[in-house]
Amino acid sequence: MRRDVFQAIADPTRRAIIALIALQAMTPNAIAAHFDTTRQAVSKHLKILTECELVHQRHEGREIYYQLEVAKMKEIDHWLAQFRKIWEDRFDQLDSLLLTLKNQNK
Repeated sequence: MRRDVFQAIADPTRRAIIALIALQAMTPNAIAAHFDTTRQAVSKHLKILTECELVHQRHEGREIYYQLEVAKMKEIDHWLAQFRKIWEDRFDQLDSLLLTLKNQNK
């Protein structure tokens, strides 16, 4: 089953995992040490992130390291960019309105 990437990043724990492994690849045990949850719960989150292609596994001997899939994050950023422009324009309009109201009250 292929999961939706936006459902995956909607979960705060998965976002925290992404932030952790963005800096360096980590083993599931190293990731789990940052959370007040079981190793199995972290493994479930990693499975979902892997299914969404946000992270991938790298084997080194007996250890499995999870690292961020930067290309997939760029896809998300590209999709969000179209909305970022809209938000910025609206904030600029709000700033102009507030400045106008402030000047009228002087």
